[in-house]
Amino acid sequence: MKILIKSLQVIYSVYAFLLFVILLFVVVLFVIPASFAGQVKGGNFIYRTCSIWADIWLFLLGISAKNIHLAPHAADHACIFVINHISYMDVPMVVKSLRQPIRVLAKVEMSKIPVFGYLYRKATVMVDRSSAENRAKSVMRLKAILRRGISIVIFPEGTFNTTGEPLKEFYSGAFRIALETNTPIKPVIFPDTVDRMHYDSIFSLTPGKSRAIFLEEVPVTGLTIKDADLLKQQVYLMMEDALIKYGEESGQLTVDS
Repeated sequence: MKILIKSLQVIYSVYAFLLFVILLFVVVLFVIPASFAGQVKGGNFIYRTCSIWADIWLFLLGISAKNIHLAPHAADHACIFVINHISYMDVPMVVKSLRQPIRVLAKVEMSKIPVFGYLYRKATVMVDRSSAENRAKSVMRLKAILRRGISIVIFPEGTFNTTGEPLKEFYSGAFRIALETNTPIKPVIFPDTVDRMHYDSIFSLTPGKSRAIFLEEVPVTGLTIKDADLLKQQVYLMMEDALIKYGEESGQLTVDS
């Protein structure tokens, strides 16, 4: 029975990958002309196109993605979304769950993948963590995006959390940017993506639920750069607590598809 289940899972994963590639080529047809429309209009159009791609792909995979708001979310101002990172499914969940103009800080290594890398470069702000100069340029780009009223997304763990703990240690970048630009932090957790696809294998994909849980926005007004570590710790504890308690029922939750 275990062999049968594993075989079906591999077949399902191959189906998902082929579907991913087919839809990706369709998306690129829209991205190429949009890339000439400027960083703001063109970038926003590319992100909306990626959101539609995620809608279709997740639906055809039988993955039910829902947003759960522990506090009201106002999309009328820029914020810095910080999200836990534990699966390749985190990226589709970003473009599925965040339905407003955003730019994602992404690792430069992913840009080397054929076709996908082209889309990746056009839809994200890439960073090479091995280069201090490149990191500084990425931070400048993120600040410029925030000044245009567009939100940014940062995975503060930097890479997959394989520790077995709810979270691994955070980098300080997101919190320093928040303080330097007076931009609020909006923590979000993806508690189910590791169940949909484990970081150990791309053949571990399964259908099922995948929730994005939006926590209370953290304002930074009145804080200074000296408060970066305290802000980081505050957000870390919020997200850690939510990851531990995500299965608990609460009458204060509001859900939308």
